[in-house]
Amino acid sequence: MAQQADHRQQALPPAASSMTLLAAAVIVHDEAADRVLLLQRGEHAKFAPGLWDLPTGKSEPGEPVTATAVRELYEETGVTVAPESLRVAHLVHGAWGVEAPNGFLVVVFATRAWTGEPHNREPRKHSRVSWTGTGVLPDAMVPSTDSALRAYLRCGPEAEVTTRGWR
Repeated sequence: MAQQADHRQQALPPAASSMTLLAAAVIVHDEAADRVLLLQRGEHAKFAPGLWDLPTGKSEPGEPVTATAVRELYEETGVTVAPESLRVAHLVHGAWGVEAPNGFLVVVFATRAWTGEPHNREPRKHSRVSWTGTGVLPDAMVPSTDSALRAYLRCGPEAEVTTRGWR
């Protein structure tokens, strides 16, 4: 009996050592109260200790970036959002990061629809989670998310998110 030839192309080895880190951040915007949800990074954080930031985190292997945004927001603040409520507000592409020697890409989403009362679910990483008025944003913010947040507040989100091929 003849063996059937496998016509599938062999998979290449992972390029993880040369990959750009993918992350998501979420602007939760309470328009009625003119405020946004921020967290303050703890004094012993690996990145930007003491600075204010948006809820942000790294994507897991095989995870669409919208799922990263939903998961990280909940893990850090207890706030729940539906992926379909997310709108792309900004992209941050950095050449290097503390955990990203080959660069990083942060997709900054915005939402105006959420459930839950925010609280600090990761006290070892963050010192606090707080609603902050859009007119009184802290000076001590992570520069990349500060510029993304301010751009969003000036212009609003302008694109939708489309995911294809995810289970």
